[in-house]
Amino acid sequence: MTAKAKGFRKSKAGSYLSIGTTAFGAISVVKQARMARKDDDLLRLVDAVVSAAAIATGIALLYRELKKLGDDDVLLG
Repeated sequence: MTAKAKGFRKSKAGSYLSIGTTAFGAISVVKQARMARKDDDLLRLVDAVVSAAAIATGIALLYRELKKLGDDDVLLG
């Protein structure tokens, strides 16, 4: 069972799911940035910017993994 779960993470569907959940995290970062700007809290704003950079990097890595998979998806084929 765990082998299938590990295989799913390396599949196209798993990569799309990971991209979706990572992008969903961006909602909280946007809220955090808005609150920081409203409260003039520079430290919280910096934290939101760093979090946004981490999310962008994570999505870029997942996208690269998707491109690497190409048509070689073992779970769908």
